[in-house]
Amino acid sequence: MDPECSRLLPALCAVLADPRQPVADDTCLEKLLDWFKTVTEAESSLLLLQENPCLVELLSHILRPQDVSPRVLSFSLRLAGTFAAQEDCFQYLQQGDLLLGLFGEAGTLGWAAWNVPTVRSGWIQGLSSLAQHPSALHFLADSGAVDTVFSLQGDPSLFVASAASQLLVHILALSMHGEAVEHHSPQGSAWPTCAQKIVGHVEESLRSTAAPQVTQALNVLTTTFGRCHSPWTEVLWEQLSPLVACLLERDPIPAGHSLVDLLLSVARSPVFSSADCGLWETVAQTLSRLSPTQAGPLALGTLKLQHCPQALRTQAFGVLLQPLACILKATIQAPGSPGLLDGTVGSSMTVDALLSSKSACAGLLCQTLAQLEELHPLPHRPSPWPQASLLEAVVTILQLCDGSAAPGSSVGGRLCGTLAGCVRVQRAALDFLGTLSQGTSPPELVPQVFAVLLEYLESPDSSPTVLKKAFQATLRWLLSSPKTPGCSDFGPHIPLFLGELFPVLQKRLCSPCWEVRDSALEFFTNLSRHWGGQADFRQALFSSEAPTLTQQLLRDPESYVRASAVTAMAQLSSQGLHATLASPEHPEAEQGLLREFLHILSADSEGFPRRAVVQVFTQWLRDGHAEVARDTEQFVATVLQVVSQDLDWEVRVQGLELAQVFLTQKLGQPGHCPYTVSLPEAPLPRLRPEVLRTLCQPRLLEFAFRALFDCDRPVAQKACNLLLFLRDKTAPYAGMQETGDSPRLDSMEAALQRWQAGEQGQPLGDPEPEAMLAVLRSLDLEGLQGRLAESSDHVEKSPQSLLQDMLATVDILEENEADCY
Repeated sequence: MDPECSRLLPALCAVLADPRQPVADDTCLEKLLDWFKTVTEAESSLLLLQENPCLVELLSHILRPQDVSPRVLSFSLRLAGTFAAQEDCFQYLQQGDLLLGLFGEAGTLGWAAWNVPTVRSGWIQGLSSLAQHPSALHFLADSGAVDTVFSLQGDPSLFVASAASQLLVHILALSMHGEAVEHHSPQGSAWPTCAQKIVGHVEESLRSTAAPQVTQALNVLTTTFGRCHSPWTEVLWEQLSPLVACLLERDPIPAGHSLVDLLLSVARSPVFSSADCGLWETVAQTLSRLSPTQAGPLALGTLKLQHCPQALRTQAFGVLLQPLACILKATIQAPGSPGLLDGTVGSSMTVDALLSSKSACAGLLCQTLAQLEELHPLPHRPSPWPQASLLEAVVTILQLCDGSAAPGSSVGGRLCGTLAGCVRVQRAALDFLGTLSQGTSPPELVPQVFAVLLEYLESPDSSPTVLKKAFQATLRWLLSSPKTPGCSDFGPHIPLFLGELFPVLQKRLCSPCWEVRDSALEFFTNLSRHWGGQADFRQALFSSEAPTLTQQLLRDPESYVRASAVTAMAQLSSQGLHATLASPEHPEAEQGLLREFLHILSADSEGFPRRAVVQVFTQWLRDGHAEVARDTEQFVATVLQVVSQDLDWEVRVQGLELAQVFLTQKLGQPGHCPYTVSLPEAPLPRLRPEVLRTLCQPRLLEFAFRALFDCDRPVAQKACNLLLFLRDKTAPYAGMQETGDSPRLDSMEAALQRWQAGEQGQPLGDPEPEAMLAVLRSLDLEGLQGRLAESSDHVEKSPQSLLQDMLATVDILEENEADCY
């Protein structure tokens, strides 16, 4: 430990032990504990305590908890556990029964502060840190601490209860660590004392008729099989699995969700990958006994397993499909083969769950659709995959929600009323419908899909979130639509759909709800990006008013919409789909899209549209857009002149990105490929004068130098990286160029010093390019880059500073005793 820290420790311990002194906040105590953990990892805890007896005095003082605040008491318990994690220090602290007073059953439960959750949490964390070696196991067995942990499993604080369960698993694993090495499969009766005690408690809890105790036992076992993969866990399962199976005979089954978590934890353990321990029979029985809502996660988890028996996979998939089978059975379906759903009979429990209430029906359907969506992309998903039946079921669910379905039974009629206008189910169904676009669907069902999507896009009852999902699903289905063989365009149903889609899109672009306008613009942008070159799409686009409406949205009152309109118009312009407006109301439009974007960049009051414009300009520069290629240098100069005055740091960062792209095009790509063949070095030519002039004409270097001293760190970091790139590219020419006259060089250095001092208003003047490069080579950019990478509190992050700050709060340090008035 640092000598200065050792000097400050006695005063700090005295403050912590004095209830009259104001104690530092929890953050300081957490930092202090982290520092002690770092110290004990690097050196002996015993030596630390011997050299700093004030620490032992502090731990002894808290044996009288009435004299200590709960916050300090919790900290001290955790600190004691940190020290006792090393066995020699544990034995040192055991002298005088210090640890027994802190963690023993007789000491803790009598404290008045025990009623405070943070104290109980600190006790558990301290005990968890302490339990690292055989001596700790003997202490746990003899002190009654394990019994206290048992009682804390039912603590009213969820954090304390969860920590208690985690601690039991930790103690069980520590107890069995040596046994797993000495005996390949020890019998339960030969297990260590702590292990027998914990397993006995779990057995007792599993036999209990109280659901909370059953839940506690299942949670301990779930964590055990998830963390411990030694052979003894197989013996543990053989011992406890009959009790777990007995839970299925109760009505209702207690702790169904916890039971599912346990079975999946056991099934995922590598210990049971090839063992015949009756696990699969228990899983199958559980699938048939649990309610549909509880059985769904078990079915999904089972289908994700690589080594699951095929019969069990079939059963699990049937459980997942049951709600959709009920939906299809309850509605009129066209004759055909629904595939795998033909053999899936909707159980009475599933029907009851769907009809019990609106929330239960929506919850079950949303869970089922989400689970099938998660299963769909997996390489080992069930085969054959019932694509047609799933499509029919999802379309039917969407029709039930908007009232267009035809019920085929009384159940179907009740479902119509239950699901009408249910936004939760609509969102989940549209998500899954978009996922199904990735499969091979029967051609006769695709028009039904587009029809229901168009219904939702047209419906005035569709909420903004549902409309966004409908746009996303429509885009996925359009992008996955196959083209007609031998033709460069799409099949016959796509042009018809586009003809119906664009009037709906125009309507949504004029919606009074800004979220709808924004979603419509996002959809239009993505569709144009992927289909801008298709004749069918271009024909439908040019016959619509969508481009005109999009350009009008550049002046939308909502900034998010204006930003989306910028992106959309840029996409249309990049693909030659931009129809320029020309009207008395918008005279600025006659001067082109570039002028309008520059107006937004310089005049818009919100940051989102300005950021969008600079991102568009950067992309245009990369792509060689026609608006940029006419006069690239003038374009860059104009943009950087505006960006350098912007108050939004993200705009300035994006401006530096644009400058980086410009420099890369002029000077070459950054870096060097390690796989290129090294050729003989030729004499370096002089850096072309026109390139040097280019670097200064758009005031690029002045912008970068100013940004180097920006008060926003990301801007300064980006500028530093940009200047490092430029310096590396011009380094081979160092000394070959004229450095310019000395007065200009001195003027530049003086201007940089003023900028660094915060006087950003001082202009740089009109220096020679060579002088700017000379100044660039004189800057310590690597050092600045390192300083910018440091955290804001790196100067005051030392342990000594932490101790001083904590002492300063109680006026211990004389230099901090200043009158705040």
